[in-house]
Amino acid sequence: MLRITELKLPLDHSDEALRPAIVQRLGIADDQLVDFTLFKRSYDARKKNSELQFIYTIDLNLHDEAAVLQRFAGDHNVNPAPDVSYKVVGHAPAGLTERPLVVGFGPCGIFAALLLAQMGFKPIVLERGREVRQRTKDTWGLWRKNVLNPESNVQFGEGGAGTFSDGKLYSQIKDPLHHGRKVLHEFVKAGAPEEILYVSKPHIGTFRLTGMVETMRREIEALGGEIRFEQKVTDLLVEGGQVQGVELAGGERIASRNVVMALGHSARDTFRMLHARDVFMEAKPFSIGFRIEHPQSVIDQARLGKYAGHPKLGAADYKLVHHAQNGRSVYSFCMCPGGTVVAATSEPGRVVTNGMSQYSRNERNANSGIVVGITPEQDYPGGPLAGIELQEALESKAYLLGGSNYEAPAQLVGDFIAGVPSTALGSVEPSYKPGVALGDLALALPAFAIEAIREALPAFEKQIKGFSRHDAVLTGIETRTSSPLRLTRGTDLQSLNTRGLFPAGEGAGYAGGILSAGVDGIRIAEAVARNMLGLTEQR
Repeated sequence: MLRITELKLPLDHSDEALRPAIVQRLGIADDQLVDFTLFKRSYDARKKNSELQFIYTIDLNLHDEAAVLQRFAGDHNVNPAPDVSYKVVGHAPAGLTERPLVVGFGPCGIFAALLLAQMGFKPIVLERGREVRQRTKDTWGLWRKNVLNPESNVQFGEGGAGTFSDGKLYSQIKDPLHHGRKVLHEFVKAGAPEEILYVSKPHIGTFRLTGMVETMRREIEALGGEIRFEQKVTDLLVEGGQVQGVELAGGERIASRNVVMALGHSARDTFRMLHARDVFMEAKPFSIGFRIEHPQSVIDQARLGKYAGHPKLGAADYKLVHHAQNGRSVYSFCMCPGGTVVAATSEPGRVVTNGMSQYSRNERNANSGIVVGITPEQDYPGGPLAGIELQEALESKAYLLGGSNYEAPAQLVGDFIAGVPSTALGSVEPSYKPGVALGDLALALPAFAIEAIREALPAFEKQIKGFSRHDAVLTGIETRTSSPLRLTRGTDLQSLNTRGLFPAGEGAGYAGGILSAGVDGIRIAEAVARNMLGLTEQR
């Protein structure tokens, strides 16, 4: 198989145009081309006055590949295609009685359990929240009725926090073994559109994720795995530095010497339990800030110019960063084109926001986190749990600023920059439910963060016209950008001081988003399999 890169075609080309373009690029007869698949499709909109083109990477089979490779020797855009197929590290032996435990059924837990099941290890999954459809009803209970279920919400339940997000499936992680392709192929098998295999920034959206999660759950069960909902792990059983199992809230103990901790970044009570059990952990940096909303049409026009609204391009996104004079970095986070700002708290008496989009991305507003990086050395000294304590304090303050009813504090961008409390909305209608309470967001975050964001917003205007428009809306607060701690692990992916404990995914500090969490779940499943099979070599 060969791979062609940088094959460019006009934006409005027909589906039939690819084959003759490949034939022309290689200078071959049509009957030499056996078949081809799209590996990647992207476009570059940075040059405002140039004509937009799709840029393709194509994998193809030819009748005489060796001759073509020889002819294109030295052309870095025509090469042998790499092998991106997935290969398991082993299979469970017949008669194996021990079963690994997977705590948490978000993206990382799903893929850890799926891979373990595919290798024959019949994992037991323990998820504190509810199955995805009941969880969706509970989540809407907060958004529509101001009623929070602390165990079933945006953070907890089948599918994890990624279920109520933009469903982004791209990441900047290093992936030399192409585990990301395995993640995407499993999603397609579960019902995702095939285009996620080749578009440059694939996404799925909440409604589609719901059905996909159920399909993946059924596959795990069909392979002998077991998923138990509303099963909260309250204790870790350890003897002599070796995990022996877990204890549940109802008092039941489940024995296993291989436990995957695929916690989300909001499992604060579980983090505290692990800390009490002396599991090694350390504070890590994260970010705090607000959600910003603009009309999606403003972003489309700024990013795509005359191509704004083109059906093949969809809603435009952006990625921004500004280094403020006070030494802080401000950047856009989890940008959701054509989406909504959602209530993402998992604890009573606290307010925190996140962004979400459906697959269509056709809501009126674009939203993104505008956040400031913070570090334990500079901002929350005091041990591994200090970042959690800072999050809790800020989210409790936001709850009070919003009126103590789960409404969120908000302010117009123009008023925020001027340091004036907002009293009325402009033309941009905030999407956050249950609702917003206008006021002064300078009260919501530390002064250094407010100073840095006030400086960054006009700077972002230079890149996206309309970004600092007066009536754009800031909604507070965004604190759960990533885990504030890391459950540090060694080269065998086990806890540094607790054998058989495999910290995994976003909550453990090793992922950030659906794709990277899924990849980490695969790596963890492989590590568990090696441990259970007595293998030591690494691929």
